[in-house]
Amino acid sequence: MDERRRAALPRAHELRERAGADALVLTRPGSVNWVTGGVSDPVDVTAPRDVVWVVLTNETRALVTSTVEAPRLAHDFDVEASGWDLVSVPWYHPEDMAEAVRSIAGVHAHVISDDGGLGDDLSEQIVLCRMVLSEPERDDLRELGRDVARALDGAVDSWRPGESRDTEVASEVARALIRVGAFPVCLIVGGDDRLRSLRHPLSVGATLHEAVMAVVVARRGGLHVAATRLAVTREDDPIVALTQELAVVDDAIRAACVPGATWGSVVGALELGYRAIGHEGAWAEHFQGGPIAFDQREFELAPGQSSSPFWGQRCEVGCAVAWNPSVGGGAKIEETYLVGESGLEPLTRGVHEWERVKVVA
Repeated sequence: MDERRRAALPRAHELRERAGADALVLTRPGSVNWVTGGVSDPVDVTAPRDVVWVVLTNETRALVTSTVEAPRLAHDFDVEASGWDLVSVPWYHPEDMAEAVRSIAGVHAHVISDDGGLGDDLSEQIVLCRMVLSEPERDDLRELGRDVARALDGAVDSWRPGESRDTEVASEVARALIRVGAFPVCLIVGGDDRLRSLRHPLSVGATLHEAVMAVVVARRGGLHVAATRLAVTREDDPIVALTQELAVVDDAIRAACVPGATWGSVVGALELGYRAIGHEGAWAEHFQGGPIAFDQREFELAPGQSSSPFWGQRCEVGCAVAWNPSVGGGAKIEETYLVGESGLEPLTRGVHEWERVKVVA
């Protein structure tokens, strides 16, 4: 945590100074965990704001939270010994969080934030700033990637065609992740006809006879990785041929993720990949993934969205990406990679080094 925080804080201050601001205020889980080195996972995983807010000025760095959470932070992370001021407000007066921020920053301060209600909204610049991961962040992401691969591989290995329910496979994924301190913020397990007809075949307690797909986005210390596993019982299952076709798209978008390429050119390669396999426009049928780190995806971008502030931004060494091309019928490919000088470093490749679809007996 300390190494990550020491790497992130100078970049956060540089962003504040570049904007000519007196204070940087962060309230969203991804931003908070970036600057603090992963000090706090959300208590409510659905909440857009964290239970901890960060205030950075020239003279001060403070964590603002409720009287409920302050003792936990002091006990588990010893934040004050790490140089943070810990400010708490009554849980039953949530409006006092903003008042505490104003008091720390200064009543007349120029504030920038990832929350437009607290200052000038610089969310996009904050995302770009945190997307290039420091070495300690990359190491943490690698470790999380290995744990996700083991969880997915083990869960799919546990599938017994004709016996196991989708909920049982899902529970194996969740159990393996929680045992190593990670949390599945997105978990999709389904199979058979529902997999062939639905892009998100969420678990319903159905027994799986022919095919299974397990998808997870896992978070630990504020960082995320994503991966998908597919398994079928027959070599001639249509999912196998569809996935072999889809590999052309996956190869195209991965090859486009080189340092200096714009994100617009990367999604352009995705579009051409679908065209090459006779599925022109299929990218519109399902979210295609993208850069990943402190959010499930740091931003969403589709072919043709040249007005997006991210379109012309460049892929850099140290960015993490998780693309997930798919076609109807049950084929989907998804792994998490780090962008390096000489190519993509896979983080979630399975312990079995599976091909993109595993055929089980």
